[in-house]
Amino acid sequence: MQSSGLYVLLERDASGQGRLLINDRNWVTTAQTPAAGEVVDCGVEVTLSAKKIGE
Repeated sequence: MQSSGLYVLLERDASGQGRLLINDRNWVTTAQTPAAGEVVDCGVEVTLSAKKIGE
């Protein structure tokens, strides 16, 4: 996303436990807003919901 010019990126624990995504290599994105493939301005806030791999 950053290589496409999107820098306002937020991460959220999709499990609802409120954990921080410190090491994102052991997390997988489950959803995002705006939706994948949607064309947006570079200043738009993108929220990525993720869960730990194996959950």
